[in-house]
Amino acid sequence: MNRLLPKLFRVTFTVFTALAALATVCILAAILIDPELPADARFGPRNGKFLGQPASIVLQPDADDHAEPTLDVRAFSGNVAVAVNQPAGAVELFKAYGLPVLLIYALFCTALFELLRRLFRNVGRGESFTAQSVRLVQIVGGSLIVYSLVSAIGESWFAYAMYGYLAEHTQIAISGTPVLLPSAEPPPWFGYESPFGSAEFFAGLLVLALAEVFRQGLALQRDNDLTV
Repeated sequence: MNRLLPKLFRVTFTVFTALAALATVCILAAILIDPELPADARFGPRNGKFLGQPASIVLQPDADDHAEPTLDVRAFSGNVAVAVNQPAGAVELFKAYGLPVLLIYALFCTALFELLRRLFRNVGRGESFTAQSVRLVQIVGGSLIVYSLVSAIGESWFAYAMYGYLAEHTQIAISGTPVLLPSAEPPPWFGYESPFGSAEFFAGLLVLALAEVFRQGLALQRDNDLTV
């Protein structure tokens, strides 16, 4: 059982690494292809449920002036109506801000799973307390901390850009009464939410602390071997 678990983890992380690498390639392909929303794009109407109430969504060009398509969403038996004009602009913003954030996430997952695969390969070989294994654990901890900082910045600016566009091009009516969305405030440097309170940041600190414990244990083991 002790030998089976490291092998199982190594195989699992190998599969995850391949899937994350495939996702990275797909995102890069989407960035290079640069898809656009056609001017005559149509979708729906699709009916469904939202919070247990009837809802519908439809994307279609304006029938009068053949302008860019409009996205209409109605919920709660039509009491809530949302119309997004020029949704193609939101698609462009997603490509400019959202796809890079997804790419960062996919690259991080690929690197993280590969590091864990190598770590459990060493564990399976009985090389848990070696300089290479300790270094891998340190890299995992550092990667988590760096990712928490970078992702916080990217996600905040993506949310700011997307919300600003939707606030300008969206009309919302509740029971026929128009509702205005407040203007978006630019996020601070580290984003709307501090990355220092994220789960990734604390996980990185914990992994680095464990790596230091392993490093000290490895150093003591070497001293004992030299003494003997």
